[in-house]
Amino acid sequence: MEKLRIMSVFGTRPEAIKMAPLVRELARRPDLESLCCVTAQHRQMLDSVLEVFALKPDMDLDIMTPSQTLSTITTKCLTGMDGAIDALRPDMILVHGDTSTTFAGALSAFYHRVPVGHVEAGLRTYDKYSPYPEEMNRKLVTAIADLFFCPTENNRRNLAREGVAEGVFVTGNTVIDALKTTVTENYHFTTDVLNRLPYDSKKILLVTCHRRENYGAPMENIMSALADIARSREDAELVYPVHLSPAVQACAQKHLAGIPNVHLTAPLAADEMHNLMARCYLVLTDSGGLQEEAPALGKPVLVLRRETERPEAVEAGTVKLAGVDRERIVSMATELLSDSAAYAAMAHAANPYGDGLACRRIADAILWHFGRGPKPEDFRT
Repeated sequence: MEKLRIMSVFGTRPEAIKMAPLVRELARRPDLESLCCVTAQHRQMLDSVLEVFALKPDMDLDIMTPSQTLSTITTKCLTGMDGAIDALRPDMILVHGDTSTTFAGALSAFYHRVPVGHVEAGLRTYDKYSPYPEEMNRKLVTAIADLFFCPTENNRRNLAREGVAEGVFVTGNTVIDALKTTVTENYHFTTDVLNRLPYDSKKILLVTCHRRENYGAPMENIMSALADIARSREDAELVYPVHLSPAVQACAQKHLAGIPNVHLTAPLAADEMHNLMARCYLVLTDSGGLQEEAPALGKPVLVLRRETERPEAVEAGTVKLAGVDRERIVSMATELLSDSAAYAAMAHAANPYGDGLACRRIADAILWHFGRGPKPEDFRT
């Protein structure tokens, strides 16, 4: 019996972190041939993840261009995928989450009549412009996909409300699988400033802020709040790996450059980010992935957005919505820096995102779909 050819498609740093352990799990299965196609929607940040996880793509579309738009990303992905599918002849294509690469990869698979598996399916805010364009990307992929790998039971319920009940699996999130391979006790950072941070004597605040819907006034408010926190807390040090977007770079420099206890660094490799997270005190972020990663490491998260498609962490108590109001962000951060009981309540809450076996469940589900194995049991918290 021939091996099933399963092609994983991704193009950004967060996708790569979450897909890398799945690509490796598929390669371990004797009935599967694991193929990897990257679009390089984010070239430099993607490459650092490929290096960390020792992944060599079978196809690299290399689509990134200066000042690229959502339209150029989508059209270049679509046309590039034609050649990738013709060359690699996959039996199934896996896409992840909600990026433009995800949508274009799923659409191209549909055009070629190749089944689609959606990893991290079922996340919703029910506001099509927030996060933008991710909310519509993931809803459009839902209309195309054949298998749906939901991180949580809540994600499955979202799909059920939309009439999607067949081929749905609750697997946990693959990012928990990734953390099990990257976080080590004696890790040595290649970014020197991270080795010199006073982890034992100061409270290290890890910051990320880059989302498109926060551009403009919201990001100005967030950066102002971070500056206020840094200036008012001598017991804290802020570490902000600044996204490569020119808009984000300019805003961070305007508000945070020159503050002694703020460290603006280049974007970090996946293993550096995970190990910094494991050693920090608190995470402030508008990222989606960090809302899942930090609770797995016992770190409270303040979300710098108006809503989240990950309500499970809010319900569990590991995450709180701080929004984009300057005073609210400062107030919530100050409480966690000053109130040990409030901090402990978040740090010790149960992580709802998985047990590190998501990739195993996904591989089992693919084999079941093709009649090559039993149906896997769902992940349950």
